[in-house]
Amino acid sequence: MSHSIRAADALAKRLYAAGCRHAFGMPGGEVLTLVDALEAAGIRFILAKHENAAAFMAEGAYHRTGAPGILVATVGPGVLNGVNAVANAHQDRVPLIVLAGCVDADEAQTYTHQVLDQTAVFAPITKAVFTLNTGAAHVIADKAVSIALEGRPGPVLIDVPISVAVSIVPAQAPAARVAAAQMVPAAPVLEQAAAWLSAAHRPVMIVGVDAMNEGAGPDVTALAHRYNIPVITTYKAKGMVPEDDPLALGGAGLSPHADHHLLPLVRDADLILCAGYDPIEMRPGWQNVWDPTRTNVIDITAEPNHHYMHQATLNIIGSTPATLRALDAAATPRPTWERGQIGALKAALQEAFPKDDAWGPAAIVDGCRSKLPRDTLATADSGAHRILLSQMWTCFEPRGLMQSSALCTMGCAVPLAMGAKLASPERTVVSFSGDAGFLMVAGELSTAKELGLKTIFVVFVDASLALIELKQRQRQLPNAGVDFAEHDFAAIGHAFGGDGHTVRSRAELDAALDAAMQSETFTVIAAIIDKGAYDGRI
Repeated sequence: MSHSIRAADALAKRLYAAGCRHAFGMPGGEVLTLVDALEAAGIRFILAKHENAAAFMAEGAYHRTGAPGILVATVGPGVLNGVNAVANAHQDRVPLIVLAGCVDADEAQTYTHQVLDQTAVFAPITKAVFTLNTGAAHVIADKAVSIALEGRPGPVLIDVPISVAVSIVPAQAPAARVAAAQMVPAAPVLEQAAAWLSAAHRPVMIVGVDAMNEGAGPDVTALAHRYNIPVITTYKAKGMVPEDDPLALGGAGLSPHADHHLLPLVRDADLILCAGYDPIEMRPGWQNVWDPTRTNVIDITAEPNHHYMHQATLNIIGSTPATLRALDAAATPRPTWERGQIGALKAALQEAFPKDDAWGPAAIVDGCRSKLPRDTLATADSGAHRILLSQMWTCFEPRGLMQSSALCTMGCAVPLAMGAKLASPERTVVSFSGDAGFLMVAGELSTAKELGLKTIFVVFVDASLALIELKQRQRQLPNAGVDFAEHDFAAIGHAFGGDGHTVRSRAELDAALDAAMQSETFTVIAAIIDKGAYDGRI
């Protein structure tokens, strides 16, 4: 047995130990050794058609496995193609290891072709940047995994010089770093929080992506039930409490329609418990919604509050699930919300987003949710449809609806769905895109065919940037730069080897979904809607 391996193998073996089984990207000569090392370690390399889409595929796989996503990109234009998705991982709290080829440092002194300071480009949009070196290959690999996963997750860049990738290092890695223990607040802080919870008549819980990343769903649900606390989640945290639960008020973040009902409840609360709530997903209407000098606000979060979107009466930096369990044990339940306010609000939210339209975007969401299995995994692109979907799509588990809800970038839904389907082939996976966002990544349908994925891609077709067109009209500006031609998306699906359907009614959508669930390939469903169909809906 060899006592030495390549530095690229040291990196790949650490990623495999972290649970990684897929890597996504587009190779160049500078990363061929990396690809070989990943494959040798048991990590399948998936060739995408664009690095940006590859990173979103990696995120989709992460949501199913919990292991960091891996993006592989070659020097210069390759890795720069991934900037958008890496910034998204930073803002959406996604652990992503970016493996980039780079020219050797000594070569870069006299060779300039495609050479730039990649670490400088990525430093502001990652948790850390490294340049792999022979002497510290094992340490850098372990640091990258630890930094990506711990605290508030995020992306880490590792530049891998060509000669370092093939350099020889000891096969035996040092022991991996022991993960930090889950911290709970000190006794006086916990006693104060428990006293407030025990005395509250109208407590509200707001749950966010930190809680989701910490696996706090069971603890959130248990505390909500024991103290009769209604739960509002951010869009990313939908499903932390199954949304058919009487205490689950669904997602919030971008919809003035929903905020009209949710914000008065928050303002009426006498205790606000922010459980892993990261306000990076929220619209300006959620800035300083409460006054922590008048209402008791407990903020449990992974990192100190430097955002100033809101303030709290009691700030706790630590583990959301461990803190919720300790708080539950220390407090005493009492009757809350005794006038039926929670049920009334839940009913009002359902009326605000009616499901009985004969046709249109709401009918499409309702038709898909009604027809597809309860455990369907969904993804949403950015645009008007995402706001509507995030309010109407019922989630029964965390990560049941995946989206870019902090950076809100277009073109994410299709590759997110592909990564999720690759990692969980037994689940039904559906993506929802506007027609513009779908066109950004339509070439990845070829990747779906090559991988044998049976993903369902629903496209809202109104030949417009619907959300931007709506804002343009609201500002009484003339129509400009928001409309484009209507394309045959079903034909695009067929062209790449999948199935395609064009639907204009609930009956046609129902039939298309039936066919998609029986298909042996992916399916594109082009749902034609009128311009302005979102008016008054979001």
